[in-house]
Amino acid sequence: VQLVESGGGSVQTGGSLTLSCVASGDVFGLNTMGWYRQRPGNERELIANITRGLLSNYENTVKGRFTIARDNNKNTVSLRMADLKPEDTAVYRCHALVVEGLRFGETPRLVNYWGQGTQVTVSS
Repeated sequence: VQLVESGGGSVQTGGSLTLSCVASGDVFGLNTMGWYRQRPGNERELIANITRGLLSNYENTVKGRFTIARDNNKNTVSLRMADLKPEDTAVYRCHALVVEGLRFGETPRLVNYWGQGTQVTVSS
């Protein structure tokens, strides 16, 4: 599975950006998709994720500002970010959890896939 992101960039405080990610390859077992970010000097953190059934989950500091959406037909996930703050500055990476080994005789397993990352910079 390959994940390709787009939509990063630079905005001023209060601005908006939308990140998009498309999954390709063996996507039959595509499960939860989401977005992580890594701010300078910090560890990677989960920002939001969404299941195939469209149940979403958000990190507390982005609730009400960020919206995750998913199109199962197109194998895409997006993250609409509004009211951006300087502390949102980070590299954002798309993530997908894929169930592999679903063929007869195989052992199912969960595999993590990552996009290459896209920079989001918010200036004050």
